[in-house]
This record gives sequence, structure tokens and C-alpha cells, in this order.
Amino acid sequence: MVFDRDKAWGFYINNLGRTEIPAYSNYPSTDHPDSYMFAWENGRVLDEFHLVLITQGEGEFESRPTGKIRLMDGDVFLLFPGVWHRYKPKKNKGWTERWIGFSGTIAKQFITNGFFSPEDPIISNANQAQILTLFDRLFLLFEREDFGFQRTASALCLQLMAELYNLKTGGSNIADMNTMINRVKSIMYNRIDSNIELKEIAKQLGVSYSKFRLDFKKQTGVSPLQYFLSLKIEKAKELLLATNKTQKEIAFELGFESDFYFNRIFKKKTGMSPGKYRTNTKVKGLF
Repeated sequence: MVFDRDKAWGFYINNLGRTEIPAYSNYPSTDHPDSYMFAWENGRVLDEFHLVLITQGEGEFESRPTGKIRLMDGDVFLLFPGVWHRYKPKKNKGWTERWIGFSGTIAKQFITNGFFSPEDPIISNANQAQILTLFDRLFLLFEREDFGFQRTASALCLQLMAELYNLKTGGSNIADMNTMINRVKSIMYNRIDSNIELKEIAKQLGVSYSKFRLDFKKQTGVSPLQYFLSLKIEKAKELLLATNKTQKEIAFELGFESDFYFNRIFKKKTGMSPGKYRTNTKVKGLF
């Protein structure tokens, strides 16, 4: 049962479950919740989000925006409020499914902010340890119903959605990508007082520059150059407040090609010149 206080939290779980559908059996099974039953011929429209993970077997999914899509072991698909859909396991295969139904204003932001869409509802290779563990923890919470379990469950479900979004955008090479990007970040930190050749770094890592740039932006949200410049500006802020060095000295120390270029980049990143930043911050007593 979901109470008004749970709904006010902004993200809440309506239902969850797991079912094994043997080969050659009817679908949905008779133990499917009545409010979520549907016939393949008619399909269904929900007023909430559903996340369904297929951990074994295969089948098909269909919705108005996507048409028919084949489902495989490890696929997750999202169902969206107000969107007609239907799905079923392959008759001679069956499948094992886990699902979570959720609602709330925060849930709706996934759509309005463009993280997930009805046009692209399938995420593959989701039968990974961290994702399965989050499902298991959610099931345990609802079995025990400890105090505040709905709020704890909402946090776990948000973490689950974050993991799925990372998988969706990063693909199956997330671990390799993280290792590579962390190495690049380390190089940037160690060489913050100089310039770096990003194409040369990509070459040393054994990847094309286009892939290196794309993977870096996937993880950080900005290009490698913009990330490196942001590091320099953060270091410049420290030097402006902790030392009496001039703007020109700081620009030289951080490897900027000129005082003018440093001033332009600093103003673009912070909205004010280095001198004004130093004066305003000290006047406000923030340092």
C-alpha cells in the first residue's frame, strides 16, 4: 500500500515481483496481479512506469512508438505511462521476469529531461551483478516492510535507474572506459601546469581520438579539453585566494599561453575576471 506521505516523496514503488514462465504456458500467468492483466490481442496502457528485466529466455515486445522488438536474456525494457504496449515470452522458450512499477514527479523527470524515452525503451546486457543485487535488495525491503521502507526503496530504485542509464549510454565496456578515463584524469592532474596533447594521449592509450573524446564526454559530460581547462581554473581560484601572486604569474604557472587567454577562459568559466573573483570572494569573507 502506498500512502500520501510516500507519494509526496516524489518517487515511490507501486508494486514489484518476479515470475518464471515455463515454455508452452499461458501468458500473463494466472497469478499476475489483476490490475496489470492484459491480453496479447488488446495490449495494455498503464498509468505508471514499469521496469521489466528478463533474466532467462526470450520473447517479443511491441509498443506504438517502437513496433515489434525481439527480447533476449538480459534485456530490460521500460513501460511508460499512457503508452500502449504488449509483450510475451516465446512459446517454446518461456522466460523469467522481474518487474518494478513506480510513479512520482521525480520519475517523470526521467522523460522530460530526456534520459529515457518511449522510442528507445530497451537496454541490453542488464543481467549484471550490481543490477541483480539492487533488484534483490528491493524485494527484501518489501518482504520485511521495515519503517520507512518506501523511501529506502525509492533510493534503491533511483540507483537502479542510474546503473541502467550508465549501461545504456556507456555500453558493455563501462569498466574499460572508466579505467581509461581515470588514467587520463590522472595525467591531467599531474600536468595541470602545462599543456597536453590530447591526440597523443589517445594514441598512447591505443584508441582513436574520436573514440577517446566520445568516451570521455560520456563519463564526464564535457570534452577532454574543457575538463582540463576547468581543472586549471579551479587551481587558479586556489592560487588567487591563497597567494599574493599576480594574475600574470598564475597564468604562467598554469601553462596558459598568455595572460589575456587566461583572463578570457577564467571569465567564461566563472562569470568574472580573476581580479574581481579575488576581491569579491575575500570581501564576502569566504576565504
